[in-house]
Amino acid sequence: DGGCAAASRAALREVVLEPVPVVEHAWLMTDPETWVGSAPFADIPHGLLPRLPTLIRHRYTTAINRWTALPHEGVGLLQRDTDRNPSTSQLWNELLRPFGVHDVASLVFVDRFGCWGFLELWRYGGPFTAGEATALQHALPTLTTQLRRSQANTFSLPTRPAPPGGPVVLLLSNDLEVRAQTPQAAEYLRLLVPPTDGAPAIPAGAYNVAAQLLAVELGVVDHQPQARVHLAEGTWVTLQAARTEGTDDIAVSIAPTPPLARVDVYARCHGLAPREREVLEQLVTGADTRLAARAPDLS
Repeated sequence: DGGCAAASRAALREVVLEPVPVVEHAWLMTDPETWVGSAPFADIPHGLLPRLPTLIRHRYTTAINRWTALPHEGVGLLQRDTDRNPSTSQLWNELLRPFGVHDVASLVFVDRFGCWGFLELWRYGGPFTAGEATALQHALPTLTTQLRRSQANTFSLPTRPAPPGGPVVLLLSNDLEVRAQTPQAAEYLRLLVPPTDGAPAIPAGAYNVAAQLLAVELGVVDHQPQARVHLAEGTWVTLQAARTEGTDDIAVSIAPTPPLARVDVYARCHGLAPREREVLEQLVTGADTRLAARAPDLS
């Protein structure tokens, strides 16, 4: 995600993990309007990497402690919230329990401008305590503000054009296996989640929007299966998932974020008031100062 949000999460991770020591975590930025994740920053068991599509699919289609359904305080604890019966969570039962994960703390970073991310902390050997949950709750407002500001900072970077080439499309199965992709997809995926040590790029963003489509089809949520994400150097792209006609495949497209959609993200990131947002929308359509003021009846 261009480094801004990743660097921010790397620094903020220490704030989270100091009072609440854990072994692994998964932290995703989200589209502030659709709450769909992208750009993961994670440390998960190596053995789970080959099952990453399944992990993401279960995270989106499992309602228990889903980040979109967390209580007002923004922190869910799997053991506590299932009355010590975490096997009711398909995600835990099928994927996390075999790796020895005992409890999961789920956090959502949301304010009046939107949802900026969600974080899961995996605990081995025992449950999270009430005191740890309280510590996480106290940290949430500061962490949320910092995440939103990290996204705002991307708009001050010099913008470079998106990578050249034709349409960027991936075809995924219902199990989120990549069946095919257009040649340009690899470059976009590399920029979205930079691989290490020459490894192939992981299509995590595509997994997330496709999993959101599955969740919508199952009635878990109703937000659109799309996410706007900072690609690199001030460039924003939109990932969107849809069914292909006549097949069970899921098509995920990646395209430059349209101007008005960029304005929406900009306004949310900078915490603009409704009237400020009206003026901004007038200015980006080419209105001069007088016209921009006249539309919302400003002096």
